[in-house]
Amino acid sequence: MPDPARTPAETDEQLLGRLRAGDRSVFGTLVRRYERELYGYLRRYVGDDDLADDVFQNTFVAVFRKIGQYEPGRAARPWLYAIATNQAIDAMRKRSRQGDRAGDARTAPDEEGEPRPLFELAAAPGPDPGELADRAEQAERVRAAVAKLPELLRQVVVLAYFQGLKYKDIADVLGIPVGTVKSRLHAATTKLTDDWTETEALPPPQPVGEP
Repeated sequence: MPDPARTPAETDEQLLGRLRAGDRSVFGTLVRRYERELYGYLRRYVGDDDLADDVFQNTFVAVFRKIGQYEPGRAARPWLYAIATNQAIDAMRKRSRQGDRAGDARTAPDEEGEPRPLFELAAAPGPDPGELADRAEQAERVRAAVAKLPELLRQVVVLAYFQGLKYKDIADVLGIPVGTVKSRLHAATTKLTDDWTETEALPPPQPVGEP
């Protein structure tokens, strides 16, 4: 007989609701369901695999501690991302106080329907090896440029373009108005374009808009 905690049809919101009601059997299911996605996000956010692993574990410790604050029916994904982001910020501040420097590399894109990496704007995909090498080189320049963005701009870039969250969800994650999300994304893409034009003429990103 299948374990009801592992039923694929059960939503994340239902799992959180059961956890809130005291059903600890669903906790492992929730962790496994988000393990790859949230760890990938945290690795890009903090720029360090080991630190990301620590933050991921701390995230779900915090989920367990804060489950009483979860409002039944509330969208689970932005709630979990909010906790993960706060844990990442705390970890990076602690590391900064210890004299370490974050070396994260981000990806920023153009948004037309589905977000896509910004370096895809610089060259169309093709089988030519030289072209592929150029694209890889451009990708590295983009990652380096995004890594230099101020933290407030990096946050929205990663959440919107790499994790694919919508503006409203990003606003919920960061606790800011949707208008602020849009203005930070605009500021980020403008700064990236300005930085690129100082070194090499790459096509600028298209205006960011709600899909």
